[in-house]
Amino acid sequence: MNNKNNQRVFGYKFASIYPMYIQKAENKNRTKKEVDQVICWLTGYDQAGLEKQIKQENDLATFFAQAPAMNPNASLITGVVCGVRVQEIEDPLMKKIRYMDKLIDELAKGKAMEKILRTAN
Repeated sequence: MNNKNNQRVFGYKFASIYPMYIQKAENKNRTKKEVDQVICWLTGYDQAGLEKQIKQENDLATFFAQAPAMNPNASLITGVVCGVRVQEIEDPLMKKIRYMDKLIDELAKGKAMEKILRTAN
């Protein structure tokens, strides 16, 4: 993906993407609570912090810049999202965005929460 496309994606409002994540999960019998759990696991936000980001309508660049702490196990997230191998993405912000996309994909595919949160041995 070229830099112009990256900049466009970075400008997407988290509040616009979030309902799509929930819809994708709920279509596969998962819950909003589970969506929140994986996003909070990845970013370090608590529920109040996540809701504040939505209310403020921050873009993805700001959402990740203000994230309390990226999960150290995020680097264990691998696979393909939007035709691109997550582990091969060079731009750090795009990598974080795709990590979040991948977690929601795994949730929608019915993976166990322990595997999604990279806690299973």
